[in-house]
Amino acid sequence: MNWGTTIGVQTNGTDTTEGEIFDLLRNDRRRRVIEELCSRAGQATVRGLSERIAAQETDESPPPRKARESVYSSLIQTHLPKLDERGVVEYDPDRKTVILGDDAGTATLYLELVSPYGITWMSYYRSIAAVSMLVVVASELGAPLLVTVPDLLWSVLFLALLVVSTARQLWDRRWLLMNRYLK
Repeated sequence: MNWGTTIGVQTNGTDTTEGEIFDLLRNDRRRRVIEELCSRAGQATVRGLSERIAAQETDESPPPRKARESVYSSLIQTHLPKLDERGVVEYDPDRKTVILGDDAGTATLYLELVSPYGITWMSYYRSIAAVSMLVVVASELGAPLLVTVPDLLWSVLFLALLVVSTARQLWDRRWLLMNRYLK
């Protein structure tokens, strides 16, 4: 993979490269800001973000005051301005609010390579397709237990699984999609 490859995203008139996206996402707090915004209707206050990120970092709820203050300071001084500069979020320093930016979808593509089950979404869908093909072929060839269910029903069951999986993935990305199409 060429780390300098341009991925076609224009930010402030310049193309964003994969290397720049990786640089942006290499920090845990910046990744957590994006994840929190994606799970919270695409908007939050800096105070709310710092509370949730500090709770994740310390495994305490509510998190200790020093942890909250540390996260709050680093967000307003470093991480939110950097995310804002790249168009991933829109940070209002006066109101201390953050919303998903136009380029949030690009950044989350790099965050969502792995499903909640620890495998890539591509591997997950490929596995469903392979298992469904094996089950339908085995059923057609008369495999015990599988032959008791018609081939068409097996196909419909696996198609339904694909539809439900896709719906789940779209639901998880709903704020990004709404942000993109409602602006």
